[in-house]
Amino acid sequence: MDIKQVKKTALLITLFFLPVIFLLFLYPSTNNYTPLNIVKEKVLDVQNLRSNTNPDIVLDDHISVVAFLGTNPESKIEQMSNLRELIYDKFQGFKKFQVVILVSKGAEDEASRLKQELSKYNELKYWHFVFVDNSDIEKLFQNLRSTLTLDANYASDYVFIVDKDLNQRGRLDDRTDREIEKNAPVYPLTAYNCNKVAILKNKMGADDLRVLFTEYREKRKGDFNSSSRRANEINPDHEKEN
Repeated sequence: MDIKQVKKTALLITLFFLPVIFLLFLYPSTNNYTPLNIVKEKVLDVQNLRSNTNPDIVLDDHISVVAFLGTNPESKIEQMSNLRELIYDKFQGFKKFQVVILVSKGAEDEASRLKQELSKYNELKYWHFVFVDNSDIEKLFQNLRSTLTLDANYASDYVFIVDKDLNQRGRLDDRTDREIEKNAPVYPLTAYNCNKVAILKNKMGADDLRVLFTEYREKRKGDFNSSSRRANEINPDHEKEN
């Protein structure tokens, strides 16, 4: 066998085994992740809102991103475009994932136009509007853990993660490494600002939802051992939103 043939064979062997070696390095760490924290238990399901006329949409047994658009949903086109591009488009293929948006009764036409605008490039099959009275929008919003308030239109720029067991998910400690080094007070991340691309892309998408889907995959395999802390470990005096 000549030198060229030897080099060619060695190159082919290297190209074949490199991905295998890489996967072997990754494998031991697949279960070594921190589950996404539960920041609020027993979130109110949309099907239990008295004024809801669409009982087919439920949070139970779904991984849901919950948003509030109130009386003027078209005014939040920029925020919803960010949510669609950075979160919905990325996770729509995952089983039981959905976006649930609370809209005021009487704003059905505005919501329809908004959905048409958002679905120009792909179908929003798992993007649901739930039409309820303003009092029920307020009721569900107040049921979530947050220091935020709805605006005059019963809307918010922030969205929330609710898991299959009706637990609100987020971070009990959202401090940066520098803040931890400086021993800054602990503060959580319980809602995600749709105006901030970095929050949606890096924190909510690349980290938090990905970890949550990993948790449920491990549960299906029987390998999950939850070490997540519960909501009562948050010091409410130190809460802030990003």
